[in-house]
Amino acid sequence: MIDPEALGRRLHELRADRGLSLSALAGTAGVSVSMLSAIERGEKTPTVVVLSRIADGLRLSLSRLLADLETDRVIVRRAAEQEHVAEPGGWHRTVLTPVVPGVNFEWIRTTLPPHCDAGVFPAYAPGSHEFVVVESGVLHLGVGETEYVLDAGDSLYFPADEPHSYANHGEEACVYHVAALIMRSREKRGSPVSRAPRC
Repeated sequence: MIDPEALGRRLHELRADRGLSLSALAGTAGVSVSMLSAIERGEKTPTVVVLSRIADGLRLSLSRLLADLETDRVIVRRAAEQEHVAEPGGWHRTVLTPVVPGVNFEWIRTTLPPHCDAGVFPAYAPGSHEFVVVESGVLHLGVGETEYVLDAGDSLYFPADEPHSYANHGEEACVYHVAALIMRSREKRGSPVSRAPRC
């Protein structure tokens, strides 16, 4: 696993070597200043996507950023360590997977409240994949120009190299899981490209 303090020291050294302030790196990486600061202090273990964006901001590969930081082949992420992202309107995401150096994979559990449209999200690089499984409710999943309606228990795979969208038009919350294999980070993880979330 990655020692958060060792990762924080490495990130601080790499940023300082390049003469970058926290705000400058935050701007190029698309990561908040508070998140970067918490990572450098060893208080937060970032997701693979966040690490990939930081590496891009430092003009490094992810493997180069994490070189010599991995101490164990087995990585446990306790429930208390999972990253929770609360969006306006009650849209909530939990990143379930540990951060694994060199493996751009995430498993995310999302809850969309009734009548919540999360917007259209940008594509990953070619070679990226997403698998979606609906736990409860009804999910309207757009891939390119086509919309798919998924009920509880339904699953769907799509190449994640084109814009896609998630919406719940029903009267009850929709809970679904996304397993994503990411070739590189998209510009703004969690930020719609064509419209803002409407919840």
